[in-house]
Amino acid sequence: MSDSNQRDEDSDGRRAKLVKAGVAVGIGSAAIVAALLYASTVKKSPRKR
Repeated sequence: MSDSNQRDEDSDGRRAKLVKAGVAVGIGSAAIVAALLYASTVKKSPRKR
């Protein structure tokens, strides 16, 4: 039985690491998109009226 419990704990630990990695990738991707959007708006020249 202890072998089965060890596998469950390993599986839970692996799942937690994958969730953390997924969240980190999502946040990183959002940061890159935000930086690109900000950079594209900064480069625009002001309109002349």
